[in-house]
Amino acid sequence: MTSSPHLTRRRPAVALAAAAVLGLSACSSDGDATRLATDSHDAAATDLPSAHVHGVAVNPADELVYLATHDGLFRYDDGGPTRIGPVIDLMGFTVAGPDHFYASGHPGPGVDLPEPVGLIESTDGGETWQLLSRQGESDFHALTASRSGVVVGFDGRALSTTTDGATWRDLSTSVTPHALAGSEDAAVLVATHESGPLRSVDGGATWEPVADAPLLQVVDWAAGQTVVGVTPDGTVAVSTDAGATWEEQARVSGSPQAVGANATAEGALRVLVVTSGGVHDSTDGGETFAPLA
Repeated sequence: MTSSPHLTRRRPAVALAAAAVLGLSACSSDGDATRLATDSHDAAATDLPSAHVHGVAVNPADELVYLATHDGLFRYDDGGPTRIGPVIDLMGFTVAGPDHFYASGHPGPGVDLPEPVGLIESTDGGETWQLLSRQGESDFHALTASRSGVVVGFDGRALSTTTDGATWRDLSTSVTPHALAGSEDAAVLVATHESGPLRSVDGGATWEPVADAPLLQVVDWAAGQTVVGVTPDGTVAVSTDAGATWEEQARVSGSPQAVGANATAEGALRVLVVTSGGVHDSTDGGETFAPLA
């Protein structure tokens, strides 16, 4: 989950991490049908605690929003963003359950951790982190974890998976995802890629491009069959069939850095999109957005 690049749909195929200026080609089939978020959004956007946000999610333990950033993990409570735990550049971040996080990245100044940190785990909401594996070896920029304990990550070398946090099995050296999202049992995976989203229905063993899908940059699995993605121009897209088909919703202003999605206690779909303008919050499945309150 990195800052947004310049992308084209097919020709030329420009790598996500290599470009510096945002662009869009063939991401929306009908520009008039794409709804722009509220006009007042930019002026009222929540200030970000760090210029580089790599992940956003709701912690089921407290229902609060957490941001994984270049400057560590932040929790949004009544007083605004509060840093939680040590300063780690959390390049990869995923929530596996209440207070249960997996992450990867680099130690901050004065933090006594390996470089890179490999796969790390927190079971206390990010207050402390335990080293699991790949210390000094892997920096997982794309990372997803299932409730069943399966973790899938991409460290720039290969797409790999582990069921115990220690022993890894390579899935593919040809799939190079920018972001990953997985179902609750990790059987179905969705990966964003410069040529369009890819989908696996066998835990990452084989992959197929998703026909007629928008060009997604970041993606997150909400619950059940629901997956949410964001295009480079900020258009939010929702899938209700595990990533097989997509429907575009509202568009937020700014380049997307991260997306988080979850089902609320009331059964609604909540979508959080982080851009340079702040945290955009939707409680109606991405149809409308407002600044995070």
